[in-house]
Amino acid sequence: MQGSLNLDFSSSPEENDSSSALFASGAASAPAAPAEKPSDKKADGAYSVSEIVNLAKRSVSGLGTFKVVGEISGFRGPHARSGHAYFSIKDEESAMDVIMWRCVLNACEAPIKDGLQVEVIGSFDVYAASGRLSFIIKKLTVAGEGLLRQQVAELARKLQVEGLMAEERKKLIPYFCEKICVITSLSGAVIDDVKKTLARRNPLVKILAIGASVQGAAAAPEIIEALRRAQSLSVDAILLVRGGGSFEDLMVFNDEGVARAIAASKLPVVTGIGHEPDISIADMVADRSMSTPTAAAESIAPAKEDLFQYISNEKAKADKAFVRFMAEISSSLETSLRLATSALEAKIFSMKEKVQSFAKAGVLTDPFYNLNMRKATLEQTSERLLVAGDTFLRKDRVALENLSARLVRLPSTLVRSSSEKIARLTQTLNALNPENVLQRGYAIVSAGGKAISQVDAVNVGQEITVLLQDGKLKADVVAKDEKKES
Repeated sequence: MQGSLNLDFSSSPEENDSSSALFASGAASAPAAPAEKPSDKKADGAYSVSEIVNLAKRSVSGLGTFKVVGEISGFRGPHARSGHAYFSIKDEESAMDVIMWRCVLNACEAPIKDGLQVEVIGSFDVYAASGRLSFIIKKLTVAGEGLLRQQVAELARKLQVEGLMAEERKKLIPYFCEKICVITSLSGAVIDDVKKTLARRNPLVKILAIGASVQGAAAAPEIIEALRRAQSLSVDAILLVRGGGSFEDLMVFNDEGVARAIAASKLPVVTGIGHEPDISIADMVADRSMSTPTAAAESIAPAKEDLFQYISNEKAKADKAFVRFMAEISSSLETSLRLATSALEAKIFSMKEKVQSFAKAGVLTDPFYNLNMRKATLEQTSERLLVAGDTFLRKDRVALENLSARLVRLPSTLVRSSSEKIARLTQTLNALNPENVLQRGYAIVSAGGKAISQVDAVNVGQEITVLLQDGKLKADVVAKDEKKES
């Protein structure tokens, strides 16, 4: 809290109420009735400190609620323990201490900081322990230019999150631009300043100008259209410039559409807007930002002296590079020559050895060398054929003898095997011959030419035939005695 309460109550209550109204800016509630003086006033008319402070507190509390516009100064908060904020609100002539309780501070959407123009609603109060007068804020909103700056800051944060201000996105601007496009108001002094600067710095730079409003409601669409038209021009860069002005005058360069048009430009954009302290969103998004239009023009057109020095430096670099290149070429040629010489010598040595080996060949020392070699080869082949023939014949002879012996033994083996098999089959047939079964006392009963094996197959009185070993019997069925299951 700044200052202490200093009130003079020698005047009448009406005069005090009248002077209290000087705190208000805007409509105030109806003033309360004059505060009553303490009943325990001493005989000499003196008050105690607590009495006079309480009197002031009641008087100030009766002033009601006020709406005040001012600039924040000395902001301190929120307090570490209480969460309250303490600061001042001032104008060109006066200042007053204010308190912002934690609940009001937390409900405030605007970022509170020094220099912010705000509109507050609240009432006065006196802190009894120290007798200090404060304005208790009930609501705070950003006002005037402060509101605009808040909106600009929010847009800047949004575009920054999207990456429109990232350095890696920005385009490279040529060191020397031969042709540029200037976007500005053609009726102002800025275009003349740019032309004079380029003519002084480097008259070789060609200028193409596109007129656009740089202030007012129509400015943003015109600047966006000018940027669009510039994309079809054969230029090295775009200069977007404007002279100085108030914050409101420069608001067109804080327009979101203008910022996005600059970011979308295929050509590099250099801005020179306002004066040294002025920074707009257009400056943040541009590929290069200069403080003034003149500085922007100078940045894309180096002076003739600088250009000559640049050319001289580049020539010196080129000379050094050429000398270095020639040295590398010379070294490379020497190395290649040495390698080629070594390779050629090795080739010659190899060919010499081959010639010498050819000279020692038998075909060159003896005319009949090839014929004798062929003859020797044929003799060796003949001997190998003879040996191989005897070997093959001997193997075939042994194989034939073995086959002959097997053929001789084969008939007796086959006959013996067949006789044994026939004997086994004969034995099996004899065992199954019905006549042999009849010889053992068995009989075969038939009726109607069919063998009878069950009692149910014939009826009582039916004629049956009984086949025995030495003949047949004819009989009639007198009765049936079926076998009962046990």
